[in-house]
Amino acid sequence: MKTSSSAAIAPQRWEDVVFENRNQAYGAYVLRKGYGKNVFIGLVITGVIVTIVMFFPAIVEFFKGEEVIEKAPPKKLVYTELSAPPPIDKPKPPPPQIQLPKLQKVIKFVPPKVVKEEVVEEIPTIEEIKQNEVAAVEVEGDAEVVFEEPVAQVVVEEDENKVFMVVEQQPEFEGGYEAMMNFIKKNMRYPASARRMGIDGTVYVSFVVGKDGTINDVKVLRGISADCDKEAVRVVQMMPPWKAGKQNGKPVFVRFNLPIKFKLN
Repeated sequence: MKTSSSAAIAPQRWEDVVFENRNQAYGAYVLRKGYGKNVFIGLVITGVIVTIVMFFPAIVEFFKGEEVIEKAPPKKLVYTELSAPPPIDKPKPPPPQIQLPKLQKVIKFVPPKVVKEEVVEEIPTIEEIKQNEVAAVEVEGDAEVVFEEPVAQVVVEEDENKVFMVVEQQPEFEGGYEAMMNFIKKNMRYPASARRMGIDGTVYVSFVVGKDGTINDVKVLRGISADCDKEAVRVVQMMPPWKAGKQNGKPVFVRFNLPIKFKLN
C-alpha cells in the first residue's frame, strides 16, 4: 500500500516550466524570475514620482506657509478747482490818450518902432516878463486847443472797363433760359470724330457780356475733346446780343459761365 506524502507539492512557476531541463545558470532565468518584482517596484516608483509632480505646488505652499501681503494704502485723489479759461477774444486796449500841451500866457514884446503918431501901449512889467514867455503876439493862457483839419473828399473813380463776376442784375439771353437752350440745340452740330469715338460730356464755356449785350472773350474753362470744345465756342459766338448786366443801375461788363452738354443718343 502506497503512502501519500503529507507535504503538499509546491506549484511550479512559469519560469521553472520554461527553463525545465535547461541550464539555469545564465542570466535569462534570473531576469525572468525577478521580472514581476521589478515591474511592481517600477510601478510604485513611477506612482510616487507622478504624485510628487502633481502635488508639488501644494507641497511647496504647505512648507512655505502663508505670506502676509501688505496692501499699499489707497491713493487719495485731490481735486483742484481750475480757474475759468481765458476769453478767446482778448479785449482791445483803449487808445492812448493824447495830452495836449497847456498854453501858457505869452506877453507881447517887440522892439520899438519909430512912428509919426503917438501910440499908447501897455508895457508889461519885469515880473510878468520873468513869469511868462515873450513873443510878438500876446496870447492868454488856459485856452482850449482846437484842431481844424480840412476833410479830404474821397472820390472813387470807377473803371469803365471793369469786368464783374456778380452784379445786381445779371445778363440774360433774349427770351430767357429756354430760348437760349433752343438756340444751342438748333445751331450745335455734334462733331463726327467725337461721335465715332463715343465721346460725350459737358464743356464749360466762359465769355463776357458787354455793356451793349455783345458776346466777347469766349474761352473754354473745361472741355472734353478738341472738336467738342471748338463747336461749343462756335455756338456761343453765334449768339445774338444779350440783355446787358447792370450794377447801380448802369450797364457793365459781366463774365458769364455756361455749361454746354454733348450727349450721344
